[in-house]
Amino acid sequence: MRSALCLLFLAWALPAQTHPTLTFDTQAGPLKLTAIRHASFMLEAGGQVVHVDPTGAGYEALPKADLLLITDTHGDHLDPKALGAARKPAAPVVAPEAAAPRIESPKVLHNGESTTIGPWRIEAIPMYNLKRGPKEGAVYHEKGRGNGYILTYGGFRLYIAGDTEGIPEMRALKNIDAALVCMNLPYTMTPEEAADAVKAFHPKVAIPYHYRGSDLNAFSAGLAGSGVTVKLLDWYH
Repeated sequence: MRSALCLLFLAWALPAQTHPTLTFDTQAGPLKLTAIRHASFMLEAGGQVVHVDPTGAGYEALPKADLLLITDTHGDHLDPKALGAARKPAAPVVAPEAAAPRIESPKVLHNGESTTIGPWRIEAIPMYNLKRGPKEGAVYHEKGRGNGYILTYGGFRLYIAGDTEGIPEMRALKNIDAALVCMNLPYTMTPEEAADAVKAFHPKVAIPYHYRGSDLNAFSAGLAGSGVTVKLLDWYH
């Protein structure tokens, strides 16, 4: 009995699990990025909270969102229960049309469209597979179904790739300060392919996410000498 009580005390005494963070300087003050898991993360700036692709448990313990972004319909991006736990009442949820039926009162953006909500400028960017799919003639992510995003705050432009390969629309991006770039097979692309795409649009900072099982050293090596700073966060802590 005493042993069990000691274990219980230790569980209470241990600090809560912390999520890795990065902070960027913007014209409107600091922008903090917190990695939650896989493709889920949180942004905080100017008293505002943004959750992107909230999934899984634990959102009751995190700040509630003033704005939410959803990139795709797959379960590692769209989790209605987690979305509800992360959302302030009536907070806007920006999402592609394909995800709208599973979201209460969504703000739908199609590829190429943009909107401004509070201090955030949101541009919907295509995200899709060029070649990879579950079978011949099919891809995991069709063009037009999901959204990547460029989120601008205080002049700082953050690119959120979503589930995509190194598509022409990504390679043509301009003036990106930081980029969250996916890399995992078979669903998106290899770290080497991701690095090649990043070199094409040359953000100041590149952050791998949605990378389960991928070799991040290969991504970093692919960008060595390019002038792009690679920041690695543990999204699977």
